[in-house]
Amino acid sequence: MLTECRLCGSDDLTLWMRDGRHSNLDYYRCGRCTLWNYDLDCGTDQTQYTETYVSPLDTEHKYNRDNRQSFDFLQKHAPEPGTLLDIGCGSGGLLYPAREAGWQVRGMELSAEAANNIREDQGFDVIVGNFLDYENPDNEQYDVVVLRHVLEHLPDSKLAMTKIGDLLKEGGLSLLEFPNTNSVSYSTKRLLKNRGLKNKKFSEDWRPGHVNEFCRESFEYLLEQTGFELLVWRTYSNKQFANAFYSLVPVASKARALVRKKAAA
Repeated sequence: MLTECRLCGSDDLTLWMRDGRHSNLDYYRCGRCTLWNYDLDCGTDQTQYTETYVSPLDTEHKYNRDNRQSFDFLQKHAPEPGTLLDIGCGSGGLLYPAREAGWQVRGMELSAEAANNIREDQGFDVIVGNFLDYENPDNEQYDVVVLRHVLEHLPDSKLAMTKIGDLLKEGGLSLLEFPNTNSVSYSTKRLLKNRGLKNKKFSEDWRPGHVNEFCRESFEYLLEQTGFELLVWRTYSNKQFANAFYSLVPVASKARALVRKKAAA
């Protein structure tokens, strides 16, 4: 049983959602910072997120359309091209439009196979390694660091943001995307799973990959603890026609945030 929030250290935890085929995989909500903490003792599986390589030249593929939307958001708020590092860059779907727009780009991938695919297809410079273990041997710093749908998979979110801060120039920006636990869909999912109404779709040995789940409140707490300020918060979905509404009423299933590294005191 989880006894302490991984973000704020509080013991004010409530069993919040039970996942898995037998409803035996537990998420706890922190009463102090509101983070959803998955009990890691129940086991995790990150291999389910391994993707087949899709060339960024395939502009009609859903994966690349999503990446294009992320880059369009970034370009709207950081219009001047600079240096960019995309952590968990996948097939390079964001690196490609960024390079076309004049950015100097670099990626990072846990998988050597994924890194080789993108190098061979597009010639991108891709670091192979675990982000939380990366020591930045050349002391490289970037104008923008991107972390899309990676934060929720990392057990130590404070270390992740500290690492991002070390990779950013003074006043640098970071674009982060992750699920939004304050969404309508998350509330519905929690209701159904706690009643065992969605759990039978899982196999006996299925385990989650998401270990920390954020809403705006818990994310802002994380930023306060790690020296960042929130500049833009948007929620969005895969249904583009609905995103104008979600920009006004932030209840969509995913969050997109632009944050800035604070100046050193």
